[in-house]
Amino acid sequence: MKGIVLAGGLGTRLHPLTISISKQLLPLFDKPMIYYPISTLMLMGIREILCICKKEDIKIFKKILKNGKQWGISISFEVQSKPSGIAESLIIGKNFVKKDSVALILGDNIFYGIDYNIKNFVKGASIFAYKVQEPQRYGVIELKNSLPYKIIEKPKKPKSNLAVTGLYLYDNSVLRIVKNIKPSKRNELEITDVNNEYLKHKKLKVNILKQGNMWLDAGSFNSLLQASHFIQTIQERQNIQIGSPEGVALEKRFITPTKLKRYLKTSPNNEYYNYLRRLL
Repeated sequence: MKGIVLAGGLGTRLHPLTISISKQLLPLFDKPMIYYPISTLMLMGIREILCICKKEDIKIFKKILKNGKQWGISISFEVQSKPSGIAESLIIGKNFVKKDSVALILGDNIFYGIDYNIKNFVKGASIFAYKVQEPQRYGVIELKNSLPYKIIEKPKKPKSNLAVTGLYLYDNSVLRIVKNIKPSKRNELEITDVNNEYLKHKKLKVNILKQGNMWLDAGSFNSLLQASHFIQTIQERQNIQIGSPEGVALEKRFITPTKLKRYLKTSPNNEYYNYLRRLL
């Protein structure tokens, strides 16, 4: 399985913060936001990742992420010329995906505590749902006899409090499905339409995030601040790092302790890198 991080978009909900910088490059406590979705994919066992971003942002993304070799993975880049829906990322990334299955994650979605290994994925589609207080703000999935029944985008009167998060796993047939999706009324290729196609053929699995798991959408002023506070609290209380590609790479044995030690020789003396030094 390969991974795609969608880090495009205009970030208008965060203007004026994002007038001159991509939303996914904003700091979330002690790391750039883009570190978190990449770390999530790495924790799942994914080592080939495509980052989709705006043309004007590619240079700085490459400066921060490089080619991923320092973390024992491969990172490549593609341009999204204009925001045309989440599902468009699967069209942009088709030459990257080739004949593989794919995990798509939104660049402003932060996950904590997910324990999922891509070895458990067989076929069809698998999405992750989270119980929320205001489901009308999200795509909502309804269950019938514990099985997915219907997905509705931002319902006025939701019949479920299960929001669909920004992490989606698909088999290779998604490339065929997305090619036949029609733009919505807002002229976007909706990921809900892709998921509903799998649902129609009873090939959609829903993973409900358990108590102790956390999902945060850091796409607004309040949620950006809340996410930073959450990360700070967990890291300081538990003496861990959330969303650290170096830490994940060591844990998953994508890199050796020797390679990390060599990497840290030229890294600054601060709390983030000193935590990594304590892992050795």
